[in-house]
Amino acid sequence: MSIDADPATVTTEITLEVPLERAFRVFTERFDQIKPREHNMLGVDIAQSVFEPKVGGRIFDRGVDGSECQWGRVLAYEPPTRLVFTWDISPRWQIETDPTHASEVEIRFIAEGERRTRVELDHRNLERHGEGWQGLAEGVRGDQGWPLYLQRFAEAAR
Repeated sequence: MSIDADPATVTTEITLEVPLERAFRVFTERFDQIKPREHNMLGVDIAQSVFEPKVGGRIFDRGVDGSECQWGRVLAYEPPTRLVFTWDISPRWQIETDPTHASEVEIRFIAEGERRTRVELDHRNLERHGEGWQGLAEGVRGDQGWPLYLQRFAEAAR
């Protein structure tokens, strides 16, 4: 479900029938099951997608040959309720090396009972990417963007 109000922010959410702590743990500890392998900027197949669970941690893909492609940095790590990380991918779907041109993804985990968690995702500041940011916004908003990640997240959390 997308509920965008600002064109430079993509907002979506999902409700999971799992406790708050489990939802947070699955996203951070099983990120490899969430990120699609076809979302690949390496020159080889992805062996593993890694989310380092700490402020300053990296988000990266490791290739079958051991090479790495870092595409995010963890800015906030607040178990079990909140994560913020950068999106260091340009509108040309290449690594963005200038941190001032990175957008941010905030994920909030909200308990709606002992065994139910609402997960809200805001991908914001997309205009920081410069020319072409609207296409990037459409890409992460589309079926192969955050909706796919959240669908895979729900499957991993079951």
